[in-house]
Amino acid sequence: MTLRQDLIVRSARSWIGTPYVHQSATKGAGCDCLGLLRGIWREVVGAEPEMIPAYSKDWSEPQGEERLWQAASRHLRPKGFNVEDVGDVLLFRMRSGSVAKHLGVASRVGSAAGFIHAYSGHGVVESPLGVSWRRRLVARFEFPREAI
Repeated sequence: MTLRQDLIVRSARSWIGTPYVHQSATKGAGCDCLGLLRGIWREVVGAEPEMIPAYSKDWSEPQGEERLWQAASRHLRPKGFNVEDVGDVLLFRMRSGSVAKHLGVASRVGSAAGFIHAYSGHGVVESPLGVSWRRRLVARFEFPREAI
């Protein structure tokens, strides 16, 4: 693991136990999956690159717009699926045919792969990246190298 990857994973793990609170991004007090990523960005990279508008829980679903994917593509470096690294930002669809709207950070790779995410009803947790999560995974990104 590189120093860069270690910083990202240590930051993500420091959020474990933070309760799930929609639209929030405050360690220990509450966050959602986007708030977790925003918090990691602030801790590891610096100021957030853009203001996040208010969003509902069905964010961009009625319009079928991939707003989260588009935002991730603006600020993170897209990766292919053939190289898995700790510290990768993972983007998921929660249901087949729906827009991608869940994020996590890869904490382990290989046969014991795992990721850290803020999950409704659970807060920030580290979960196995098993078959059910892998089939929902639609994109991998990495933090910009020059920022860390």
